[in-house]
Amino acid sequence: MRELRGQVVVITGASAGIGQAAALAFAREGARVVVAARREARLQAVARAIRESGGEALALRTDVASRQEVEALISRTMEAFGRLDILVCNAGRGFIGWVEETPVEEYEQIMAVNFLGTVYPVRAALPIFQRQGAGHVIIISSVAGKRGTPLLSAYCATKFAQVGFAEALRAELAGGPVAASVICPIVTATEFFDVAGGRRGREGLRLRGPIHTAEHVARAIVRCARRPRPEVLIFPPARVWVLLNALLPRLTDWIAARVRPART
Repeated sequence: MRELRGQVVVITGASAGIGQAAALAFAREGARVVVAARREARLQAVARAIRESGGEALALRTDVASRQEVEALISRTMEAFGRLDILVCNAGRGFIGWVEETPVEEYEQIMAVNFLGTVYPVRAALPIFQRQGAGHVIIISSVAGKRGTPLLSAYCATKFAQVGFAEALRAELAGGPVAASVICPIVTATEFFDVAGGRRGREGLRLRGPIHTAEHVARAIVRCARRPRPEVLIFPPARVWVLLNALLPRLTDWIAARVRPART
């Protein structure tokens, strides 16, 4: 089991939600945390909370859709700490709407943030991990990356892309000193549905069933960092849904259609 004290952890999308909770959780383990996001004031507040509790944190405003800004994030982390041990790719956004009412520009932007915002930091970090002979990539995807959800086509597409990217990356790294994991939460109580584009909002999706807290997901991320696993489905019954979709996709289509909202 990996000791996290003193480890350098970079977390994208760390100004709120799962990223913020993960930053605080890693700090409690004694890790040195670099928090990255676009909202600088909120980012600085997260770093300040870590420092006030006795931890070490660095806040770096970063737009993960910009390759140059992501490369600067990794470079400044190395300048500050001299190493990088764990990369948590968490930044993400979504849009709620039927496929035909989701603007093409939203597909482009969500792909840039969710998918390329994963690719850029991984590409920047891998050479460092290889030189060090150690490192861990943790990609925060979603159960929506294992089975599509109505009204979230753009978001689901990017989450599937993250899962496929993680699987290919693991195969490339197999047998070496660098680990790669993908974590797939279920619906999590964050501001995602409040800030997601679209006119339908949280109620439009008829959210039902269990909803995890950001802290619950953060604990799973930390456990994975301590003991790397290829894939983590945080809610065990979600495995049944994923397996059912693989074996009986027509049935899961029918179930998904039963919970979607009516067209208006």
